[in-house]
Amino acid sequence: MHLESAAIVVDDYDTAIAFFVGALGFELAEDSPALTTEGGRPKRWVVVRPPGARTGILLARADGERQAAAVGDQVGGRVAFFLRVDDFDAAHARMTAAGVEFTGPVRTEPYGRVAVFLDVAGNRWDLLGPA
Repeated sequence: MHLESAAIVVDDYDTAIAFFVGALGFELAEDSPALTTEGGRPKRWVVVRPPGARTGILLARADGERQAAAVGDQVGGRVAFFLRVDDFDAAHARMTAAGVEFTGPVRTEPYGRVAVFLDVAGNRWDLLGPA
């Protein structure tokens, strides 16, 4: 048993793909047409994931006002996504150069080095590395 994927609601598929693949270095695992939404609009099945990972993130384009209101606030402003890297300094520098917005300075916690960043939708993530 393993966790296949988790969804993040986004405004636009292609903008989200560009962020996760270009800025974070994820792989585009799948981008396929899917059945239309309840409103009849076309949608896609878009999955990104860190290189070598089994668990992916389904990028789900917001459909309707309720979903659009959740973009960037899927977990009430808390950090809910955690990206662990082996080389924290290299990942932080690469992400900063790619324009990823960090919300504060790097800090050291008992579980490792951490810096909070925002994804393309405005959700908060922890970039985590070894202590």
